[in-house]
Amino acid sequence: MTAVNKVWQLLFGKPLDPLDPRTRHAIAVTPILAWVGLGADGLSSSCYGPEEAFLALGQHTQLALFLALATAATVFIIALGYNQVIELFPTGGGGYRVATALLGPRPGLVSGAALLVDYVLTVATSLASGVDAFFSLLPIGAQAFKLATELILIVLMTGLNFRGMRESIMVLLPIFMGFVVLHLGLIVYGVAVHGNHLAAVVPGAVGEAHSMSHALGPLVVAALLMRAFSLGGGTYTGLEAVSNNVNMLAEPRVPAGKVTMFYMASSLAFTAGGIILLYMLWHAQPVEGQTLNAVVFGSVIDHLGLGSAFARHALLAAVLAFEAGLLLVGAQTGFLDGPAVLSNMAVDSWVPRHFRDLSTRLVRQNGIVVMGVASLAILMWTRGNVDILVVLYSINVFLTFSLSLLGLCTYWWKHRHERGWVRHFALSALGLAVTSTVLVITLIEKFTEGGWLTVLVTSAVVALCFLIKRHYSDTRTQLAKEDALFAGEPPALTDEAALLKPDPAQPTAILLVGKHRGASMHALLWVNRLFPGHFKSIIFLAVGEVDAKSYEGEENLQRLQQTISASLAYYVGFCRQHGIAADYRMAFGTHPVIEFMKLADTTMDEFPNSVCFASKLIFKRVNFLTAWLHNQTPVEIQTRLHQQGRQMVLLPMNVG
Repeated sequence: MTAVNKVWQLLFGKPLDPLDPRTRHAIAVTPILAWVGLGADGLSSSCYGPEEAFLALGQHTQLALFLALATAATVFIIALGYNQVIELFPTGGGGYRVATALLGPRPGLVSGAALLVDYVLTVATSLASGVDAFFSLLPIGAQAFKLATELILIVLMTGLNFRGMRESIMVLLPIFMGFVVLHLGLIVYGVAVHGNHLAAVVPGAVGEAHSMSHALGPLVVAALLMRAFSLGGGTYTGLEAVSNNVNMLAEPRVPAGKVTMFYMASSLAFTAGGIILLYMLWHAQPVEGQTLNAVVFGSVIDHLGLGSAFARHALLAAVLAFEAGLLLVGAQTGFLDGPAVLSNMAVDSWVPRHFRDLSTRLVRQNGIVVMGVASLAILMWTRGNVDILVVLYSINVFLTFSLSLLGLCTYWWKHRHERGWVRHFALSALGLAVTSTVLVITLIEKFTEGGWLTVLVTSAVVALCFLIKRHYSDTRTQLAKEDALFAGEPPALTDEAALLKPDPAQPTAILLVGKHRGASMHALLWVNRLFPGHFKSIIFLAVGEVDAKSYEGEENLQRLQQTISASLAYYVGFCRQHGIAADYRMAFGTHPVIEFMKLADTTMDEFPNSVCFASKLIFKRVNFLTAWLHNQTPVEIQTRLHQQGRQMVLLPMNVG
């Protein structure tokens, strides 16, 4: 093992065997761990969502009671809707797969594009909010270092996620539990201290609403509440995370997903609703350089009577430090879900197929890199301003919510003959009404304040995806025509032909082949044309790439193995039918180049008088897009073999 590999393994962990059944069990997460890794985004939004909503009420703080109740209820409405998604799509995929399957590929694309932008903003918003919370403890002069701190943290989080979902969650678990315990205690204490006044809270809120209705009209009151409710829409972000990653949960997946959703919804409803009540009961007012959470929790801690000022400051510092830490954990959702969405879209050819690739740690490392780089860019553009980020964030969140719930409404309407459909349809329709209302209000309210950028970026992603899809469709159509020429079972062989075995002493052609029979047979036929009668034996090498799609379930891995085996049997049968000795070697792994090199090295050692061949797709119009969308596996293997002094020839295949 080289020094570079040793350092890589030290930083990112040892490789995992994707074909070992124990590996899947080792990397699967329980509901508690999923609550930490996937639910932290939702829970962390209580650090900024309730503040946005409460401040939108202005002087009418008594109405915060209605806001707190509506917030808690909405959390459960959305969570129950996504429980249906978990049931209908137990392999994961969330909003993208729901919209694609239930509304069609184009609504699915819009949902997927919105999710991608959303998860980039999840990372950026969570980290920016976390740094804001931490810098609330520091002097005003320290604010100049906030952006640099955010950028460094993104780099560290990106590296952490290369180790894998389970390991990254275990690192962040103490931060999450510290936040939960401290906030639970302070919220309960902060509300209980005002126990004597709680009886007057409801009459006070009703009275405030009644007096405003008399003075300004009921529509104004409703508009004020809806505006505040909508601007606090960031509170509900992250609730869809479990449905995107059901396939990463421990078996049985669907019950585990529902339990995780219950943990998420309960903790978020209690924390967000409780914090809004604290704002109202403790008459929280904005203070420069501090979040509203820092202000209200500072007041609660002062009331605890800890004695020394140092103890009070230390406890407040711990609360804000855990808030900052939880927001870092919340950024983890973007690093987990963003690559998952990219992978699902790559399966449908909306984005480059490279996003289906898995690393040796079985993580979607290309997607993780994209999330990290895009988050760095958006933070530098906004200078880490949370107010702008939350606006950009919440628009796409509710667009995805609305499309998913519309898809569920469509599904239950089509299945209205099933028992209990009315309840499911009514729940989905209620959720759709809430989320679409919030979407429209937020878009109108914040369009000129930065919302236009979300619409522009999401539209640009959609347009780029259409270009990618068209290119892949054209290429696939051409390859399908070639594959059709060699469809069917392996040719029947005579007893004599079946016994033809390669002779290591004879000239041997080693063909690197794949599942596309047309491309592989193209290479075989060209070898025979270019070197008629020279090669007495042919060895076929094939690698089944274990990507995110094939690793979704055991049945997908078996299907991959069957496909590769059937293709190899066809090639060998074709050669033996024509009197050429042939055999094959195959391997499976996450890195095709490495696996091909292992096969090529051992095979060329066994057959010293050999030359490697492979097909290379040639496009009439070569540009950045064609180079980006197709892997360069044959070229890379050829380069490595040439560096070893071994021979390899690439055979061009025109695909238009």
